[in-house]
Amino acid sequence: MAGNKLEEMENVEKEEDGVEDLLPELQIKHPLQNTWTLWYYENDRNKTWEENQREIISFDTAEDFWSLYNHIKMASDLHQGCDYSLFKKGIRPMWEDDANKQGGRWLINLAKNQRANELDKYWLEILLCMIGEAFDENSEDICGAVVNVRSKGDKIGVWTADAQKSQSVMEIGRKLKQRLNIGRNVTIGYQIHKDTMVKAGSVTKNTYTV
Repeated sequence: MAGNKLEEMENVEKEEDGVEDLLPELQIKHPLQNTWTLWYYENDRNKTWEENQREIISFDTAEDFWSLYNHIKMASDLHQGCDYSLFKKGIRPMWEDDANKQGGRWLINLAKNQRANELDKYWLEILLCMIGEAFDENSEDICGAVVNVRSKGDKIGVWTADAQKSQSVMEIGRKLKQRLNIGRNVTIGYQIHKDTMVKAGSVTKNTYTV
């Protein structure tokens, strides 16, 4: 079912160019199950981290998603130190938010040479998985996703609400690997936000791996 919804959404993008030529009564939009909010982070050292997080826009239809996606910079074109975040409306892209504080994230690390080919492809696929509810009954545990563009290598994190729901977390991780076509020889890890917040070094231990 989720696969059909994703296919329908991808077809919406192909149809969108001709939508403006239709009569208003024919411009029927495809509603999403949730409303989603795009956030943009730019590292201005004169502002706090929270002040640098800017809420851009919310959408609740497939057409409005594609309209937004096609009018903003690709993740690979962002300046170093910038982020995009897409979260369910009402959830802020920060550990301290009530919806996030008991959760964690599946973290995908990309080498510098992957930015040109994989970063945008991975990010779009993750966005489609989230808004298309591709994680089936585990989709309700999805909070959002963040892409970090950094000089040492980019990262994409998929955030879930409850790190203790091991079965749900693992199924989300397996689905991610499948959708992104990540090979069996590559492991991705899940990190609990609380561990990340108190880490002493630069590496947080993985609680789950797939």
